[in-house]
Amino acid sequence: MNHNKVIRASTEESLMIIRQSLKHDEMDRLEGTHFYGQIPHIFITLGASGDLAKKKIYPTLWWLFRDNLLPKPTTFFGYARSNLTLEDLRNRCHPYMKLKPGEEQKYEEFWKLNHYQSGPYDSEKSFMDLNNELMKYENGADANRLFYLALPPSVFEEVTVHIRNTCMGKKGWSRIIIEKPFGRDSSTSQRLSDHLASLFKEEQLYRIDHYLGKEMVQNLMTLRFGNRVFNPTWNRDNIASIQITFKEPFGTQGRGGYFDEFGIIRDVMQNHLLQILSLVAMEKPASCCPNDIRNEKVKVLKCIKPVELKDVVLGQYVGDPDSDDPEARMGYLDDPTVPPNSTTPTFAVAVLKINNERWDGVPFILKCGKALNERKAEVRVQYLDVPGDIFDGKAKRNELVIRVQPGEALYIKMMTKTPGITFDMEETELDLTYGKRYKNIKLPDAYERLILDVFCGSQMHFVRSDELSEAWRIFTPLLHRIEKEKIPPIPYKYKSRGPKEADEMAGKNNFVYYGSYKWSDHH
Repeated sequence: MNHNKVIRASTEESLMIIRQSLKHDEMDRLEGTHFYGQIPHIFITLGASGDLAKKKIYPTLWWLFRDNLLPKPTTFFGYARSNLTLEDLRNRCHPYMKLKPGEEQKYEEFWKLNHYQSGPYDSEKSFMDLNNELMKYENGADANRLFYLALPPSVFEEVTVHIRNTCMGKKGWSRIIIEKPFGRDSSTSQRLSDHLASLFKEEQLYRIDHYLGKEMVQNLMTLRFGNRVFNPTWNRDNIASIQITFKEPFGTQGRGGYFDEFGIIRDVMQNHLLQILSLVAMEKPASCCPNDIRNEKVKVLKCIKPVELKDVVLGQYVGDPDSDDPEARMGYLDDPTVPPNSTTPTFAVAVLKINNERWDGVPFILKCGKALNERKAEVRVQYLDVPGDIFDGKAKRNELVIRVQPGEALYIKMMTKTPGITFDMEETELDLTYGKRYKNIKLPDAYERLILDVFCGSQMHFVRSDELSEAWRIFTPLLHRIEKEKIPPIPYKYKSRGPKEADEMAGKNNFVYYGSYKWSDHH
């Protein structure tokens, strides 16, 4: 533990020395690896009384502050319509802050740096008042401002106009963090992008997709481009299919009304899963600079044709009357907040094809759903059968599995001779389970990493506007058709694997599910 402190301290000191000795233009080359520690920063959360703020944003700011990862001084400002005191806000956030014994004094310091102001979102005067408050904590200095827009889409446009007109930092930079939904389809997303582009430069905008902050998603770059052993096989000559899965074991939990507006494709597939696909499939970028990486992600998305209904399976969960769990006896349509007869899918499988030299003919199977049998997010790269089989068909396919959650892991399923006198074979794995290999390391939460990236000015793990418009191009025709024709989803039981048609679709697309492999107990 002390050793870590020493390392962190020496890193901070050396960064400080570098900062002091470099000119501004040289600093720009270090983009994304530093922040100016001597300048006041103000972090403003708009929508501070909402769910996202209390469950994610405030806890994340506290953890970053606790671990001395933020520039000093940083002041925190909350703004929302709710008429709260700072004490009320603190009490709302407290259950999510994960306070440990011995941290009480630091926790008090954190809340002393917090302020809260209530006001409407549609009044320019209220934002001028907010700006006057912010200026008190800047003391006329060069100060940087970060705005986190944890707001419903209905107030988004007017709030961004008020920020632009009244609240931008006078001397330092201003950066805007935006939460999804980024529109509902191509046209609404384009309207939002055009609106934002009329107010801010692209380098001021941080469209947050928290999946891009997850350890194993960030590891995809290193895995692919830092290892000779994977890269030469990463193509159509070796890979049969790639499945990207996101499963949740619970239903809409009373938030069905909100979910029903969007559905599972907008909620998970068009953003999280497509982002992972672009990192799995992109070509090697010219460098690790954020824009070089984002250029390659856009390029690979441009090679994907819009998804057609024939390549999709849609499902909606129904209650399981035999379950002991009262929640599992409730189907999606039993949620009182869901409109009766809703055809919104809570499960989807879509097969995408990438029309380029590397991936021609390789199916990318995206699968996501609620009320399924387990919680899991993973990438499963399934290799082709071994040519010239001498083992009478006993050899099963190799798979490289990158598990994003729960419990980060990377393992390769492979065939080996069963130990002993007979010449049998069995499946086993080469295994890198993070909980075992990196026992004492606490992995940062996705939001911690991403918010710190905004302080540092690194846009690598944020979504660029052209990337967003390609993602909507791929899914918009399908979404419009589902809604216009009210395509009926296939019912599947709560806590099941989803509709059996989904497994059939994967099978038709060169994915073999053996069901024989057991992830061993020692994990």
